[in-house]
Amino acid sequence: MPTKPQDINNSEAADSTENLTTQAIEEVARTDRSFDAIADHFEKKVYGGLKGDIRLAVLRRDIFDYCAQMSGKLGRPLRILDVGAGLAQIAIELAIQGHTLVINDISANMLDKAQASVVQGNENPEKLAITWHVCPYQELEEKLAGKTEKFDLIMCHALIEWLAEPIEVMDFFDQQLTDNGALSLCFYNPASFDYRNLIMGNFNLLDNTAYKADNKKSLTPNHPVAKEEVEAWLEVHHYHTVLASGLRVFHDYSPLKRGGHNDPEAVIRMELRYSQLEPYKWLGRYLHILATRHN
Repeated sequence: MPTKPQDINNSEAADSTENLTTQAIEEVARTDRSFDAIADHFEKKVYGGLKGDIRLAVLRRDIFDYCAQMSGKLGRPLRILDVGAGLAQIAIELAIQGHTLVINDISANMLDKAQASVVQGNENPEKLAITWHVCPYQELEEKLAGKTEKFDLIMCHALIEWLAEPIEVMDFFDQQLTDNGALSLCFYNPASFDYRNLIMGNFNLLDNTAYKADNKKSLTPNHPVAKEEVEAWLEVHHYHTVLASGLRVFHDYSPLKRGGHNDPEAVIRMELRYSQLEPYKWLGRYLHILATRHN
């Protein structure tokens, strides 16, 4: 029996309704991501090789230099909060430098690893001024109430792309940061996903608007926040960008390793060189923005 036009329309309408329902369910089901179940995989994948070394090298340069300047200006160690700290390498190194740290993550397993690294890497870990909080960042306000002054620096690295409502974290920053404090915001760059797949010839993936990474193990976020949106948030909340860097501006785009690519120290040196240069920095797999707030 031939299909009637109205049957086609009804079928299309049903498919459309089903798609909308599926999308609505997905949006309702979104929650803040925890890496508790894959902490070992996270540690190996993110920091087990050159990619992690590049990431830390850029962040160390950007943050340590600024902290030294701010601490000198204030004449005291800084009060620093690391939100969604994961393995907390940068935060721990800042504590070793003498600053006071509050380190937070939603994952107990991740912070267990961070605490173990403190014990293994320091003769007197108990002398470091570190407070640990295992909880969603939304519970930090209550835990911090009456226990500490506001923070001179808040670090939030690779967190916003894993939040169900990322924009809401800006209100939390406003509550916890001193009037002239600084925000270190590092986040996945969605433009890098497109660019890398263009280079690799993965056109089918780019044409698939319904593509989702398997986030049971994948560390590619399905809901990244574009640079322009982050910049808009910062403007609305009265932040002034001090510096912007790209993390891994070329390393991940080089499937054929030759010449200097075979020398890890040379790769890091060149990544550092181009990480703050236009237009290369905007190609970074991650972007780091250091911004100060002036009321």
